[in-house]
Amino acid sequence: MPVHPILAGRWSARGYDATATISAEHLGDILEAGRWAPTGGGNQPVRFVVGVRGDDTFDGLVDGLKRGNQSWAPAAAALILLCTADVPDEPKMQDYATLDVGLAASQMITQAQVDGWNAHPMGGFRAEAMIERFAIPPGRRPLLVVAIGRLSDPTSLRPEIAERDSRERTRLPLHQVAFSDSWGSSYTSEP
Repeated sequence: MPVHPILAGRWSARGYDATATISAEHLGDILEAGRWAPTGGGNQPVRFVVGVRGDDTFDGLVDGLKRGNQSWAPAAAALILLCTADVPDEPKMQDYATLDVGLAASQMITQAQVDGWNAHPMGGFRAEAMIERFAIPPGRRPLLVVAIGRLSDPTSLRPEIAERDSRERTRLPLHQVAFSDSWGSSYTSEP
């Protein structure tokens, strides 16, 4: 099945050019893409904490990352923390609020790709540190950080980053993830 080249070409790099800067226009486009993502019940629970390399917000976001992500993410041009509403008494709305973050992130990642940037979503951060650092109010929950950067020349990368970025990108075949009739019965697009 043909997949649009923007989607097929997307991957989560770690080897970013630490000298690349993102314009306010490109970053605004990426944020707008997230803002216009589908939202369950029209509730719009997603909020962004946005840092650009060199500002205090960016430094705070880096500080809140787990060690593995701290090894490469500081070279990103921008970091965006995506937060949602915490709705523990309403499981359905809690699910929608969580899904909304995924939908917003997906659109942001795609917009970054369209604009010639690479976006890398990360779950490896310390939520409590982010809540404290950015005074995230009760009822809001940080779920994901997205790094936005320009790819660096692979020969300039540390060997462990270059090795990870050069790994083949793979996914399970469709027949292992799409089912029809019953679980495990592979969906087929053949008539």
